[in-house]
Amino acid sequence: MEKKIKPWKEISREIMFEKFGRGIEKVVFEQSDGEKVDLYIKKEKPVAAVVAFTPENKIILTKQFRPGPKKFLYDLPGGIAMNSSLNMEEFIAKELLEETGYKGDVKFITDLVDCGYSTRIKNCLIATNCQKVQDIDNTLRDNDGENIGFKEEKEVVLFTLEEFRKLLQGGQCTDIEVGYLALDYLGLL
Repeated sequence: MEKKIKPWKEISREIMFEKFGRGIEKVVFEQSDGEKVDLYIKKEKPVAAVVAFTPENKIILTKQFRPGPKKFLYDLPGGIAMNSSLNMEEFIAKELLEETGYKGDVKFITDLVDCGYSTRIKNCLIATNCQKVQDIDNTLRDNDGENIGFKEEKEVVLFTLEEFRKLLQGGQCTDIEVGYLALDYLGLL
């Protein structure tokens, strides 16, 4: 008879570092066999990302320098949904407008676990019929509108569906799984 696995019991949790809605926690677990293990878990707030389409079926992305890999990547509009009183559709509509200057019809698709060693939940959305209505502001702000100390300079870029698929396949885009889930949801894979 096969043994069923059981969840681990959390013994303790300690914040090691925290800034900009991200942190590292040392968590001690007791495994199902009684052995204790120390793990370092990324403590992260929920995020949301959107695949946004113009009426001509162009996908709206931003190009920006990312300090982790130290290179330019293409980003789906979105952000950290911390301390927001807005529902997810309202939150992502606000982010889409701030980051790209576009406004459209937003719909929630699903959420997913971002990583097995993170507390982050990622919300996946689509936006259709997006129209440019304003210029973007590169000042990075928290959900209360406060400047958090640096700019995220970005350039808004439109891709055809085929170009977007190649971008996802090439790994030079953040939130690749959101891109694939959105295209699958819309029957565009």
